[in-house]
Amino acid sequence: MIIREGTLEEAVDVLGRIEEFARVETLASLKRRIGDKACLVLVADDDGEVVGVKIGYQLDDDCFYSWIGGVTKKGRRRGIAQGLLHAQERWVASHGYQTIRVKSRNCYAGMLCLLLNNHYHIEHLEKKDELAQYRLHFVKKITSS
Repeated sequence: MIIREGTLEEAVDVLGRIEEFARVETLASLKRRIGDKACLVLVADDDGEVVGVKIGYQLDDDCFYSWIGGVTKKGRRRGIAQGLLHAQERWVASHGYQTIRVKSRNCYAGMLCLLLNNHYHIEHLEKKDELAQYRLHFVKKITSS
């Protein structure tokens, strides 16, 4: 398995194969969200098949936002999400950002555990109609190493 910089087209393909996403992303929707901001698209390539993705973009000169990502069923339980997270953090540090922010939902226990295990701190809780849909906002201080 190789983690590498990928394209938005590859991201659309892998996101479309992750059933947890209620909303289907398109190339146009990704481009609209990112706009002209500096961004990073990482993919996990397993023998020619993209099985994971992590997309983020610059919020300001000091802060990077880890926006959307996931791993297909085929790629799960193999450390791919952890690898994507580490690769993103290394890139963020090498580009001079001081913090990284990310949101997740209460219903995604695996993602919440991944963030907490990697020293992300809960900064804010955004309440929604259903408890499972509450958003947790995380932040992590990034240090260059």
